Amino acid sequence: MPEDSDWEAYKVPPTRTPAPERATAVPNPVTILQTVFNYVVDAPVTFVREWIERQRAKNKFYYYHQKFRRVPDMSECLEGDYLCFFEAEAQWRRDRMVDQEIVEIIRERLGACKMREGPNEFQNCAKEMEQLAQVTKAYQDRYGDLGVHGNARTCLMKQKHRMMEERKAQANASQ
Repeated sequence: MPEDSDWEAYKVPPTRTPAPERATAVPNPVTILQTVFNYVVDAPVTFVREWIERQRAKNKFYYYHQKFRRVPDMSECLEGDYLCFFEAEAQWRRDRMVDQEIVEIIRERLGACKMREGPNEFQNCAKEMEQLAQVTKAYQDRYGDLGVHGNARTCLMKQKHRMMEERKAQANASQ
């Protein structure tokens, strides 16, 4: 850059812009209205809102991290205890949703591994494939063949029949 720059061609703006002088001694009505609004409406509303926010901050409730207590299983409910049946059904539905999400997460991990590894997926993603096989088998053992309208009672009956078949198979194998 040349040292002999022309300062008249590139004028520097003034360092401080002067404030406009008032032409009259009468106060501006807009300023008065703004001040009145601030003290009459805005300040009390802001105070109440900040007080409410301080109260809520003391005990925050995260609805997306809600933890339900474990309720008795359907097999532990007494005969005619319809509230227990309802709670066990709701617990079973939550457990089923969690198990579905677990299977989906493992499936996504396997897909990401396959995309990352490319042609070496069978060699490098064997652990994820084995984990997906275990998770899907466990899910199928518990919820398979229940259909869309499956519930806790039919799942319990399926589990009971599976245990009876395993006992019969052990008895036949020992004889």
